Order: sequence, then structure tokens, then C-alpha cells
Amino acid sequence: MSGIRMHNGQALPSWPMRVLKGVVLLVVCALVVLPFLGIVSTSLAPRSQVQAEGGFVLIPEQITFEAYRAVLAGGVVAQALRISVVVTVLGTALSLTTSTLLAYGLSRPNLIGQRFLVLFVLFSLLFTPGLIPLYLVVKQVGLLSSIWALILPSMISSFNVIVLRAFFMNLPAELTDAARIDGASEWQIFSRIVLPLSKAVTAVVGLFYAVSYWNAFFNALLYINDPSKWPLQMVLRMYVVNDGQLGQSDLAATETLPAQPSVQMAILILAMVPILLVYPFLQRHFTKGVLTGAVKG
Repeated sequence: MSGIRMHNGQALPSWPMRVLKGVVLLVVCALVVLPFLGIVSTSLAPRSQVQAEGGFVLIPEQITFEAYRAVLAGGVVAQALRISVVVTVLGTALSLTTSTLLAYGLSRPNLIGQRFLVLFVLFSLLFTPGLIPLYLVVKQVGLLSSIWALILPSMISSFNVIVLRAFFMNLPAELTDAARIDGASEWQIFSRIVLPLSKAVTAVVGLFYAVSYWNAFFNALLYINDPSKWPLQMVLRMYVVNDGQLGQSDLAATETLPAQPSVQMAILILAMVPILLVYPFLQRHFTKGVLTGAVKG
């Protein structure tokens, strides 16, 4: 049929269909980009424009960083940002260390009771503890109103351990056998051979942990009673989701406060930017890390 265009033996869609697909993609992109653009613009817009346009600005008349200065000058938001950074960095380091060590131990064929331990990890994945027993455990060990309550209860993810174990099991046994013949200890094999070959999967798992710690607010809602120890996500929930009002003392601002929508959008940007900055550097590892670690278990 002469009216049908072919490419590599396959019929190409007609031009009306291609136009329709382009329009649909353009609409979808606009639905994604416009709200984000509005959040950024509102946080950068002057107080008068925000009030005149009802709290949502798409294109600011002039760019001002008053909302960010007010948020980062001190007060509850700056303190919450510091706590979130500490919890994310410390929690990710501890979680990644313990998960890789546990996964490597479970991947060794000569481990005594390996099958039982693997089933134990899978059991914890399928049957999670209830909310009340978990709260009582945290209370009994004295972690209430402590940043450790934001780290220790969720320090090891069974899913991440299974992914790491599957990846370690896929590594060639000849490498570890040769190192063992040369006199390397188990720790040297793990640190000098296994970890360098596992950069992709550890990067992905580390990002999973970092995003989990950064975005978590439920543990803070349960275990943190002191507002001065709230992470950023709790402040986001209190002052953005629940539409709370930030006063002069909360922002530690000495001049006239920016418009509340600008402050709320600035908090929202601060909560999103760290993950947006880290993700592009680790995105290329996602497919290789997750799929390779999930080939067998």
C-alpha cells in the first residue's frame, strides 16, 4: 500500500496520530511543570504580588529571596532542616553499613543456619510489628524525643537486604576463592573485592534509604514530642499541609515577614531540592542496580 510509510519493516502512524500524541505529551508535561513552576515563583515573588494574586504566583514581577532568608535565618525551620540533614546522613550511613554486612553474611554458602536466617529476614518483611508494640519498644529503650527514634526503628529494610544478598550471590565465586587462596580474610574479601564490584546496587540502596529518611515524618509524629527536635517533614506537615501560621519567633526574622504562601512554598522547595540534586547523579545506576540484584534470591 503506497499511502503507508514504513520504517524498519513497520508501519509508521499517520500524521494526525503523531500530532495527537504530541499534544497529549505537551499537556502532560504542562500538568507536571506548571505546579512546580508556581511553587518556585510563589516562593520568589514579592509580598504585594502574592497577596494581590491570592497566594499563588505563576510569573513573579521581581525575584526576591526574602522568604528563604526568613526561613533560613533561624527558628523552627532552620533547626528542622539541620535535624533532617543529620538524620538522613547518619541514618543512611548506618543503614547501608548494616544492610551490606547482613546481606553479605547471608550470601555466604558456608554460613551456619543460613536458610533459617534468610527465612527470618523474609518473615520480618511479610509480617511487620504493630504500631503499639513498636511504640512500646521505643519507649522502653528510652528513645522517645530523641533523634535515634527517627533512625533505629527503621534502620534495616528487609527488602534492601534481599536485593543486596541477591547481587552478592551473583558475583563470580572464582574471585572470592582466589582471594581466599591468597590468604585474604573474609573482611578483606568483602571490603576490597565485593564492595568495589557493588557500587551500582549500593548506590541505589543508599538512595532508597536517604529518600526514606528525608521524607519520613510518621516516626517523628509518633516519637518526638518536642517541636525543637522536629525534622523538616514535620514542619512541612504542620505549616504547609495543615496550613499553620509561622510567626516572627518561628522564623527568627527581624524585618516584616514575607507572605505566608511564600514562606510555605520556600519550605516546600527546601524539602524537595536535596533529593532533586542527588537523584540525577544516581539515576544511571537504577536499572543496573535493582535488576541485577533481583535476578535470583
